[in-house]
Amino acid sequence: MARRSAVDDGPATAALDEPWDARPPKPKRGWGGGGGRWWIWLGRAVLWTFVLVVIVNGIRAPFQRFTETAKPTGPVVLSSQDQFPATSASAFAMQFAHVYLNYSARDAAQRQTELQNFIPDGADSQFGWNSVGDLVVDSLQVAGVQAQDLNHGVVTVLAKVGSHWLQLAVPVYAKDGAMVISGAPALLESPKKAVLPQAPGIDRDTALEDLLKTQLVGFFQAYAASDKVFLSRFADPSITGLGAAVTYAALTDVSAPKGSAEERTVTANVTWTVPPAQPRGSAGGLFQQVYQLVVVKKSDQWTVRSISGALPAGS
Repeated sequence: MARRSAVDDGPATAALDEPWDARPPKPKRGWGGGGGRWWIWLGRAVLWTFVLVVIVNGIRAPFQRFTETAKPTGPVVLSSQDQFPATSASAFAMQFAHVYLNYSARDAAQRQTELQNFIPDGADSQFGWNSVGDLVVDSLQVAGVQAQDLNHGVVTVLAKVGSHWLQLAVPVYAKDGAMVISGAPALLESPKKAVLPQAPGIDRDTALEDLLKTQLVGFFQAYAASDKVFLSRFADPSITGLGAAVTYAALTDVSAPKGSAEERTVTANVTWTVPPAQPRGSAGGLFQQVYQLVVVKKSDQWTVRSISGALPAGS
C-alpha cells in the first residue's frame, strides 16, 4: 500500500493510518493503596498499638502497686477478722463484774487491789464505791455485746442480786489483745418478758391419739429406764433413754394432727418422778414435760423414730 504525502493531504495526524504507526496510550496511574493493601497496613498499626499498650501497662503496674502500698489513700477497709473482739471482751467484762458487784466493807482493800487488773491507771481505786455496805451477786451471764468500732464496745452482763435480775452495761476498750474498762458501768433494768402469741388450733386425729396413749406408755417407761429390750419394741435402735435418771409417772396427753397414714409428728405430755438428792425419808418431785415424737407405722403398731423437745403448736 502506497504512503500518502502528509503535505498534500492535511494534518500530520492523518498520516498515521496504519495500526503499527499508532502511539500507545499512556497508562492511568492507579492509587498506591489499591488492591486492599491499605487494610493490611491499618491492621498492623492497630496490632502494634495494642502491643505497646500491654508493654506500658505491664511496666507501670508494679510501680503503681508499690506506691499505693507505701502511701495508702482513702478509708481503710477492714477484713472480717478486723472487728471488736466480742468473745474475749465478754470474758473480761464477766471477770470485772464479779469483782465490781461483790464487795464488803471488811474486804475493801482486797477489792481495790483486784480492780487494778481491770480499770485505767489513775482511776478511782474503788471505781465509784464508797467502801460502805455489802453486796453479793448470785449469778453472772453475758447477755450481749454492742460494738461501736474496732476498739470500743459495751458488754451487757445479766446479774442476779438476791431476788432481783439486773443488767450491767460494761464499756470495754480493746487494742492489740489488751483490754481495759474504759468508763463507769451502768445498772439497767432486767430484760422484758415476752408475751407468747396465741397458738392456732389444729385438726386433731382423735382416733390416733387414743391409740398412741396406750402404746406410748410402754415407750416412756422403757425410755426412762433405758431398757434396751423394751425400747426395741417401741422405738428406733438409736434411741437409748435416760439411764434411770427419772422414773415414769404418767402420760397425761397426746396431740396428733391429721396427716399421713404412715408417719406423723405428735406431742406428748409426760410426768416424771425425779429421785431426791437425799433418798432417806423424802419423796421424789414430779415434773411435767412436753416431747415431740416422730412416729411411723409398722404393721399395726406405731413406733418412735425420733424424740426431741417440743415447740408450741404454730411456732
